[in-house]
Amino acid sequence: MRFLRIGPVGYERPVVAAADGVYYDLRPLTADIDCGFLADDGIPRTRRALAANDLPTTTIAGDRVGAPLANPGAVVCIGMNYAAHAAESGGQPPEHPVLFLKTPNSVVGPYDDVLMPPDAKKVDWEVELAVVIGRRARYLNSPADAASVIAGYTISNDVSERAYQIDVSGGQWSKGKCAETFNPLGPWLATPDHVGDPQALRLRSWVNDDPRQDSSTADMVFGVHELIWSLSQYLVLEPGYLVNTGTPQGVALSGRFPYLDEGDTVRMEIDRLGDMRQRVRRATR
Repeated sequence: MRFLRIGPVGYERPVVAAADGVYYDLRPLTADIDCGFLADDGIPRTRRALAANDLPTTTIAGDRVGAPLANPGAVVCIGMNYAAHAAESGGQPPEHPVLFLKTPNSVVGPYDDVLMPPDAKKVDWEVELAVVIGRRARYLNSPADAASVIAGYTISNDVSERAYQIDVSGGQWSKGKCAETFNPLGPWLATPDHVGDPQALRLRSWVNDDPRQDSSTADMVFGVHELIWSLSQYLVLEPGYLVNTGTPQGVALSGRFPYLDEGDTVRMEIDRLGDMRQRVRRATR
C-alpha cells in the first residue's frame, strides 16, 4: 500500500493507493496520517477496510500532494552513512552512526518550494531514504527486530545550509538543517511489502535536470535495520518518528557542483518510492 495526503497546506485529506492502483479515501478511518493513526494500528486497520470494501474510491488528479506524514514526532537524521559521501565531506566512514535532529516543522510536501534563508549562500541537496516508525522501539535486542517497528518508507530531501552547518555550528549541525522547508518529504509512504529489500534501492538526484547523485542503498555504511536497532539503544522511537538514513556522494559540499540558487529546480527519485521536485526561492524576512 501507499499512503498520501492530498490538498492545500493545512487541509490535506488522507488517501491510500491499493495494489491495483485505485485510490481510496481514508477519512472513514482517520482524519489524517499522523502519529496517532500509526500508533492506533492504522496500517493493519486500513488493510482490513480495503479487504472489506469499506472505503470509498477517490481521485487525486490536479491536487497538491502534501508530505505523507503529518506532524512527525521527531525527525531523526543519520550523517555520513555512505562511505563516498563521507570522503567528499572530508571524513572517514564513522565507526558508529552519526546522529543529529531536524525540527519537525522543516517538513513540507514533495513538490513545495524550498525557501533559502535570506542570508544563505551554501544551500545543498541530499536525497535520502526515509523510514517512518510504526511501533514504539526501545532497546531492541538485535537488528532483526527492527523490521517489526517500521511502518514504511518515503523519499526525503535533507536540505542543508553548509555555512550554517559547519562555519557557525558551535560544534553540531542543526543550525544548517532546520530552516523552514528544509525537509521535503514524499510523495507517498510505502509499506515494507511494497518496497521490498530496503538495501536494494537506487536513489538519484538532479539539479536543473543535470545529474548529481546516483547510488544504491546497498552502499550504506549502516543498513536500515542496523540503524533502527542502534537508535533504539539511545532514544525511544515512537510511532510517527521520521528517520533520514543518510545521503550518497554528489552534493555541492564536494566542491564539484555549485550550491543552489534562486530559480533552481531539484528533482529526486528512489526505486518504488516515486519522485519529488522542488523549486528554490529566497525567503523574505
